[in-house]
Amino acid sequence: MRNLLAKSADRGLLFLEEHTLHVVQAIEAFAKAYSFDQELAIKGAILHDLGKGHPVFQAMLLDKPKEHREGWLKKLAGSEAIRKELRWRDLDKVPTHRHEYSSLAFLPLFPKKEWPALIEMVVAHHKSIVGDKSGRGLLDLLEEEAGDPSMILETHLNYYEEWAPAAIEVASTFGLPKIEISEEEASDALKYAIDYVESMPNDWSPHRGLLMTADHFASGFQNETTKKTLKLFKVPDTKPYEQRTKSERAYLYPLSQVKVDVAKKHTLVTAPTGAGKTDFLVRRCKGRIFYTLPFQASINAMYKRFKDDFPEEDIRRVHAASKVSLETEPAGKRIAEEASEDVDMQHHPGASIKVMTPHQLSALVFGTPGHESIALDVRGQDVILDEVHTFSDKAQRMVLEIVQRLIVLECSVHIGTATLPTALAHRLLTILGGSDSVYQVELDEHILEDFDRHVIYKSHEGSPIDRAGMDSIIDLAIAEGERILIVANQVKRAQEIYESLRQKHSNIPIVLIHSRYRRKDRAKLEKEVIELQDPSFGTQAAIAVATQVVEVSLDISYDRMITEAAPLDALIQRFGRVNRKRKPKSERKLRPIHVLAPSEKPREVLPYDIEVVKRSYEVLPDGDVFKEKMTQSLLDEVYPESAPIPTSNDYQFIEGDHCRMKKLEHRPRGVIIEALGIEGQCCVLASEVEEYRYARHDKKPLYEIPVPGNFNRYNKLAIEQSGSYPLILPDERYKFDEKDRRGLIAEKQVSPNAQIL
Repeated sequence: MRNLLAKSADRGLLFLEEHTLHVVQAIEAFAKAYSFDQELAIKGAILHDLGKGHPVFQAMLLDKPKEHREGWLKKLAGSEAIRKELRWRDLDKVPTHRHEYSSLAFLPLFPKKEWPALIEMVVAHHKSIVGDKSGRGLLDLLEEEAGDPSMILETHLNYYEEWAPAAIEVASTFGLPKIEISEEEASDALKYAIDYVESMPNDWSPHRGLLMTADHFASGFQNETTKKTLKLFKVPDTKPYEQRTKSERAYLYPLSQVKVDVAKKHTLVTAPTGAGKTDFLVRRCKGRIFYTLPFQASINAMYKRFKDDFPEEDIRRVHAASKVSLETEPAGKRIAEEASEDVDMQHHPGASIKVMTPHQLSALVFGTPGHESIALDVRGQDVILDEVHTFSDKAQRMVLEIVQRLIVLECSVHIGTATLPTALAHRLLTILGGSDSVYQVELDEHILEDFDRHVIYKSHEGSPIDRAGMDSIIDLAIAEGERILIVANQVKRAQEIYESLRQKHSNIPIVLIHSRYRRKDRAKLEKEVIELQDPSFGTQAAIAVATQVVEVSLDISYDRMITEAAPLDALIQRFGRVNRKRKPKSERKLRPIHVLAPSEKPREVLPYDIEVVKRSYEVLPDGDVFKEKMTQSLLDEVYPESAPIPTSNDYQFIEGDHCRMKKLEHRPRGVIIEALGIEGQCCVLASEVEEYRYARHDKKPLYEIPVPGNFNRYNKLAIEQSGSYPLILPDERYKFDEKDRRGLIAEKQVSPNAQIL
C-alpha cells in the first residue's frame, strides 16, 4: 500500500517504497563492486529513509503547490498530523526535524549486532554529525540541548503511533518481519544511536560512503537505476593503445617502444610533449582509471581523446564547468540523449575512465562532503597524475597529500610530466616507496634530440622584445599566413593585447580565451582555439590570445608563439602548443618562440615569483634551438632545490596515521578554497538573474562567470540568494558578441595573483 511519500513535487512525488527500491537496487551493485556484505548493505538501504514517514517530513513534501495538498492527504498515512504540520508551515513555524534520525527508530527490525553498521549508513547520509553548516548534525542538535537527548527524541518520534505502522509496512515489502515496535522500543533504539555517535572515534566510515553513493545514484536515476548500474565498474580495454605500438607511425612516439609489464606498482615518467606519455601511462594501468589534469581546457581535450579512443567505454569528466562543454558539443556519433546521460552520470562512481582535476580528489585530504564515497570509488584503482609541477606551492602540498592518501587506499599512482625539477621528483619518489616500488622512465639523450622543435628569440632587431617588438613580429607572421599564439600571464593584459590586435587587424580571425567567461562561452572559445590552428582552416593568418588556460594538454599546434616571461616549467608547457605534431625527420621544421623580457616590477610579473621568472629568462637561448636534452639541467638551474611547501595544517583531516575528524563528520567545501586560495566566487549577469534563479541545478553553471574570492572587495556588487550565491554583474561589464569578446571587464584592478586562469 503506497501511503508515504519520499520526494517532493519537483522530484516527481515519488512514493517511499519506490525510492527505497531504487536505493536497494543501487546499493546491491555498489556493495558487490566494493566487497561489502550485500545483505547488510540492502538492510541499510531499507532503513535509511523510513523516517520520511514522519508527518513533519510529509508536510514539507506537500508544502507546494498548495492546490495539490488535499488530494494527496487523502492517500497518506497520518493525514491529520500532516495537516496540522502544514498549518504550522503556513505560519512559518517549522520544527527542526531530520528524517535520518527518525529512521533510526526502526533499528529493532534488525539484529542488534548489525546496529553499528546500520547507524553509520543512516545517521549522516545527508549531514555531518557535527559542525554541519545547517547546524542540524546529530551532535549539533545534542549540544543545543546541553547534552540532553529528550528534545531530539520528542521531535523525531512525535505522532509515532500515526505514522510508524506505515513505515514498518514499507520495510515489510522488502522481506523484513512485519513486527510492531512500541514507542518505548523506538526511543531506546534512537538513544542507542545517539550514544553510539557520541562515542564515535576519529576515522572515516566506508559504510557511510556506501549508502551516500547508492542514495545519490538512485535519486538521480530512479526507475533507470538497475539499467544504469549495469555499465559501471568496467575495467577499460586498453588494447587500442597496445595496437598503436605496432603501427607504422609508432616510432615517432618513443614511449610506445618502452615495455610496460614491469612488476612495480607505481610509475614516474618524464618525457617531452609528443613522446606518447598518455598512451604509456594508460598501458601501465590494470584497473579503472582516474586521470587528473590541472585545467578545464586540458580535461575537455583529454576527455574527447578518450571518447575517440574508447567509443564503447564509460568515459566521464568532472570539473567545475564540465556539464557546459557537453551542452555545446555537436552530437556527432552520439545522439542527444547519450550526451544528456553523460552529464547526469559524470559525478557518480564506477566510470571506466574519469578525467578530472586533482581538486576533485582533494576531499580525500580535506574531509569535505562525499570524501568517503570518493575513497570507495578510487580504492585499489589506477590514478594518473599528469603535469603535477604546474601547481602553486600550496596546491603542490595538496597533491603530495593526495598521493599519500592514495597509497593508503592501495591505489597504483602513475605520474607523467614534461618538466619535473629533480627535488620535486625526489619528494614524490619518497612518498611512493622509492625505486623498489616506482617504475622510473626517462628517454635517452639521442632520442631527445629528435624532439627539438623550437628556436627561442629573446630579442628582435637587436633589442629585447617589448610590446613594440611584439607588434613588428606579428606583422611579419601575418604576412607569412601563420597561426600565432600569444600568451599573457594575467587576464587584464590578455584583454588589452586582444583589443589592440582586434582594432589593428580586423581582417583576420582573432580569438581570446581566459577564465573570466560564462561557462557556456568559455566552451565555445576552447572549440574556436582548436579550430583556428587546424590545417583545414585554410591559408589565412589567425591569432589566438590566451592566458595559461592553453598551457597544459590542449591539443593545439600553432606556427609561432609570443609569450610573456614565466617560470621555465610553465614556458616549456607553453612551447608545447607550437609545432606540437610529431612528424618524420624529413618533414620536421623548427618553429619560432618569442619571449618578452620580464618587467622589473614584481606586481607585473605576478602570479609568479620575479626571481624565478628572471632566472628562467636568463637560461633560455636567444636565436638558438631549445635543446630538449638540456631541459632537466636548465630546470635544476632555475630550481636548485624544491620550493618550500607549506607544512600540514588543520584543514587536512588525516596526517600520517592520525585522523583529526570523527567518523561520520565532514568539513564544508569552503576549507579547500581557504586552504589553497583558489577561486571561490562567481558572477551572473543582471539580465540573467531570473533565468539563473529558476534554472535546474545542473543548468546553473551555464550562467556563471568564475572570479577570485577577493573580487567583491574591489567591485561592490549585490549577491543573488540562490544557486552558488553569485555576485550580480551589470551587463555592460561583460563583453561577448561578434565584435568584442573580452569577457568580464574588471571595474577596478583585481589582484593579478588571482587572475592567472
